[in-house]
Amino acid sequence: MIELPPGLILIVGAFLLPFFHGNVRNIYMLLLPIFGIWGLLTVSNGVYFPFEIFGYNLSPVRIDRLSLLFGYIFHIAAIISLIYAFHLKDTVQQMAGLIYAGAAIGGAFAGDLITLFIYWEITAIASVFLIWSSRTEASFKAGMRYLIIQVGSGVLLLAGAIIHFHKTGSIAFDKMNLSGLGPILIFVAFGIKAAFPLLHNWLVDAYPEATVTGTVFLSAFTTKLAIYALARGFPGTEMLIWIGATMTAFPIFYAVIENNLRRVLTYSLNNQLGFMVVGIGIGTELSINGTAAHAFSHILYKAVLFMSMGAVLYRTGTIKGSELGGLYKTMPYTTGFCIVGAASASAFPLFSGFISKSLIVTAAAVEGHWFVWGVLLFASASVFYHSGIKIPYFAFFQHDSGKRPQEAPKNMLAAMGIAAFLCIAIGVYPYWLYDILPYNVDYKPYTTTHVVTQLQLLFFSALAFGWLMRTGLYPPELKSTNLDFDWSYRVFIPKILNIVANSIKIINASLESVIHKILAFVNANLSKHHGRSGILARTSSLGGSVTMIISVLAVLIIIFYFET
Repeated sequence: MIELPPGLILIVGAFLLPFFHGNVRNIYMLLLPIFGIWGLLTVSNGVYFPFEIFGYNLSPVRIDRLSLLFGYIFHIAAIISLIYAFHLKDTVQQMAGLIYAGAAIGGAFAGDLITLFIYWEITAIASVFLIWSSRTEASFKAGMRYLIIQVGSGVLLLAGAIIHFHKTGSIAFDKMNLSGLGPILIFVAFGIKAAFPLLHNWLVDAYPEATVTGTVFLSAFTTKLAIYALARGFPGTEMLIWIGATMTAFPIFYAVIENNLRRVLTYSLNNQLGFMVVGIGIGTELSINGTAAHAFSHILYKAVLFMSMGAVLYRTGTIKGSELGGLYKTMPYTTGFCIVGAASASAFPLFSGFISKSLIVTAAAVEGHWFVWGVLLFASASVFYHSGIKIPYFAFFQHDSGKRPQEAPKNMLAAMGIAAFLCIAIGVYPYWLYDILPYNVDYKPYTTTHVVTQLQLLFFSALAFGWLMRTGLYPPELKSTNLDFDWSYRVFIPKILNIVANSIKIINASLESVIHKILAFVNANLSKHHGRSGILARTSSLGGSVTMIISVLAVLIIIFYFET
């Protein structure tokens, strides 16, 4: 039995934060997720705190193996993120981080669509403060765009839930089919937060503009909550296989040419989400296990990478690959942790990515999705190319930038160390993770075929990177802006609308000129005949008038005569 809905302890606890200061505040913040995960370790499956309101049967807490796994990793991510942010004195960021993490945890345990919607919107509102806290014009604008998109996703979710309720009489958050408007709207809402192709730009736009610590929080919760929602609501939806395969492939090319290393990581994050979406689309027990396992391990190794790049930004003031290099000399621990994260992301044997990603790739092969299987292999090799090599190489090695920053603060190193240790521990002994997956696992990742195949992919990728660097064919790290799909609605469409608006103004001005000329001509002629000196306005004598009338009558008599 649990005393409070999971996540609520973090949300409520955040509002008491201003009453604590210094190290006491740090300890207090850390205790909140520790108590939360402790409660999950003692709870049993079932629905908790059900109630009815306005005719809706709400189930605020639904405990099962899928929700528990995401609950565990969300609490772990909150603990790591809070430790990483211990040096902060910004109450707004600390409160936003706690509320954001608590809302994501609450959403993972929501048993109905209304409860999910509430937590869905809280994550959007709380997380935007982690972007705005950078206090730059770019972060403010990115945060506004982020907020509009995230709140819009929530509106679609609510609309879909209401339509679904009117059709089925239920708002239970269970598996749905894309057979009506309600589920379609819900699907799109989930797709926005999962960063589907053409809906992904908020991710690359906003995350790199967040604070050093805020990006670590952001990398863990929003998109993974969407992955959980898709796994809960739409497992086995074949469309997701192709959406996910596209997600694994297209961000690779942007990651290779991007100069901002935190933006490289956001493209890599988008790429890894594609693996999870493919697993949900396949919909078998093996693939759902793979999605859950990969979400778990991805949160950890992506946190390590974002934390290491955050430490670089914190110490040097820049995160551009073209301005970095040689930092391993004064930041050796950060360099080592970054390499662990890179190895995990690249799915090296004995690291967490190796034992989770392979579940999805194997599921694709078992179900006969050979083209998708090939795309996943290509994407796996490419991840090593941009996350496994590019991130540590351009940040810590390549040419010597001359920068000699201090090592990261101790709390940052501690957070990176915890996450890196978990990446290695899960990779060495994966059954710690396999035992808490949604379904029983009958899979052995460390087979000769799997290990040799993966090493071949990685070594070939490393060879390709080395060859391109030696021949000068590798895209140089330049101070530039890469154009993504958002260029179409942020630049191209506004320009088209401006052209149309200017054309309308020109046409309107021309029409006004013509109309004014016509009116002036008519007015001139009216004045000529009806003005003070006009013919029809002149005063005539009585005799003249009689003569005119007699003349008109004479003409009419003549016409009448000849007509008859």
